[in-house]
Amino acid sequence: MTDTLVPALSDIDVEEAAHELEGAPAIDILRWARACIPRFAVTSSFGADAATLLSLVAEVDADLPVLFLDTGFHFAESLAYRHLLANRLGLRNVIDVRPDLTVAQQADRYGPAMYLRDPDVCCALRKVAPLDEALEGYDGWATGVRRSQTPDRASTPVVATADRDGRTLLKVAPLAAWTAADVAGHRRLHDLPPHPLANRGFGSIGCAPCTRPTAPGEDDRAGRWAGRAKTECGIHLESTTSA
Repeated sequence: MTDTLVPALSDIDVEEAAHELEGAPAIDILRWARACIPRFAVTSSFGADAATLLSLVAEVDADLPVLFLDTGFHFAESLAYRHLLANRLGLRNVIDVRPDLTVAQQADRYGPAMYLRDPDVCCALRKVAPLDEALEGYDGWATGVRRSQTPDRASTPVVATADRDGRTLLKVAPLAAWTAADVAGHRRLHDLPPHPLANRGFGSIGCAPCTRPTAPGEDDRAGRWAGRAKTECGIHLESTTSA
């Protein structure tokens, strides 16, 4: 492991790139990343807003690796949507990333319902560690994070360096400046299929045991880990800087 950018990325001025790409169309940001990051991937939860970024991925390069964290706790509707959306958009390289332990094995080793007793540990085992392992084969990746989603995401840069398990990669957020209205407008314009749970009040969709529908007037992510101070699974809480 190394704590510096790999040589192939050493010529990229991350601060300059973040400045120049701020305000650029999302597809141009994605094209820049595809051209400049040697081993580049995209992560997607295939959740409520997934179709937006993935439709742009399909337009830029349908062979780009799309990493899907299959935690073992997804709604059946999310797994069906993963296949529906990949087929509809023509994505040819969706990779299911799974934890080392199955749900049953985790329960045997750590006890049942870890998501109730310690959701941070559950997320670390089923999301953070598998993503870190999957990203070992890449120099950078794109995510669908938007600034308008939560206060914790409000300062998300378009391009940044991110520490992942002792490695420094480039993290790209093509949709950083998009609002919920932008996402909805893009979905209508391109006739993108909605997540099956979206019409049932789910504004943000994660693992089934930790996700509930949101009430009118609630933030889209209010249904994630409801009743807890927890607002993030951890994969977007790594040490990140635009400089």
